[in-house]
Amino acid sequence: MFIVLTRALKSLVLALCLPVFALAQPSPAPIKIAMIEALSGPFANTGESVYRNLAWAVERVNAAGGVKLGDKSKGAPLQIDRFDSKGQTEDALTALKAAIDQGARVVTQGNSSAVAAALIEAINKHNEREPGKRVIFLNYSAVEPTLTNEKCSFWHFRFDAHADMRMNALMSVIKDDAALKSVYIIGQDYSFGQAVAREARRQLTQMRPDVRIVGDELHAIGRVKDFIPYLTKIKASGAQAVITGNWGNDLTLLVKAAKDVGYDGRFYTFYGNALGAPAAMGEAGIGKVIAVADWLPNVPTPQSEAFYQAFRQRFPNPADDYVHMRMQLMVQALVQALEAAGTTDSVAVATQLERARVTFYAQSGAMRASDHQFQQSLVVGLMERKGLPGVKFDVEGSGYGFRVIKTLSAAEAEQATTCRMVRP
Repeated sequence: MFIVLTRALKSLVLALCLPVFALAQPSPAPIKIAMIEALSGPFANTGESVYRNLAWAVERVNAAGGVKLGDKSKGAPLQIDRFDSKGQTEDALTALKAAIDQGARVVTQGNSSAVAAALIEAINKHNEREPGKRVIFLNYSAVEPTLTNEKCSFWHFRFDAHADMRMNALMSVIKDDAALKSVYIIGQDYSFGQAVAREARRQLTQMRPDVRIVGDELHAIGRVKDFIPYLTKIKASGAQAVITGNWGNDLTLLVKAAKDVGYDGRFYTFYGNALGAPAAMGEAGIGKVIAVADWLPNVPTPQSEAFYQAFRQRFPNPADDYVHMRMQLMVQALVQALEAAGTTDSVAVATQLERARVTFYAQSGAMRASDHQFQQSLVVGLMERKGLPGVKFDVEGSGYGFRVIKTLSAAEAEQATTCRMVRP
């Protein structure tokens, strides 16, 4: 009887202690994502806009319980760590080393193809030297085409359409503009700007051989404070339109100068839909500024509207109004890959990321395993006043928004690759 009573008491004590043991179990360590971006200098606004988007995506994942790895009952939270590259390659490489030393195994960057190329090379070498600390690189906006062609890497995944894909979308509009007879190509003098200019020339020759290129030049990136001399030259050339891949302040100042000199031609842009460009152009941009993107706030679906409204609720300040659908899809794809792998091992996660297929607010995309180029639809928008048909939402409180005038399906946007992927 004594033995039975003793066993019963032990069982009771153990049962009472189990909740305490469960509570005492440590929470899973956070999965660190190192964001390496310009957070100071002339392109700091672009880095901060990236951070808002990534922070919002991470907040949603963590609010839903984090990342479920294996059979663990508690999800591991995602954590964004910020590293300031100042927009410089050397600073970005220093930040990469610091991020790895601090335990990051996922790195994300995008606002410079030159920086992205350097990071890919450094990560390739690091992963070969230290297989126990391998790193995956998620690229949300470095769109120089070679990064998923001859410079492709198993460790690098691009979630933005590359420059040739974006140019093809713009050319689908230029092709139908019979009145257009002359263009001026201008861009930033580095790998991306050079790629844009090269592809603009190639696609114009192929699709619109009747259009004359009356000017073609590159300028120092992030150093020009006054674009009036450039726009004076563009106006004097008689160009009916400008094709540019400029971004950040280089785009804002460019379109502002067009307003100042009275240039009334069209701007075919990669990034003319935000970061001050619409407000800088003002009324002069109505019906003239054209932008290509993976998504625009005025995409005419209920799901798109709900997505945009959710972002504005989280970031109500008009100055913060620059939302990237592709960054949300990127984080969704990372979580999907982590959970499918059941581990944070970089090879296992990268192998699953190659197969990622994600849908968010009805926007879908899939990673192409052959080159790690994300495949998604593209839209082209034309700047108009808010309130006109198709322009329910404006940009950054400017009073101007972008009406979708062309949509390319993922299949229509897709392009062939020359990548010869080497896998570990």
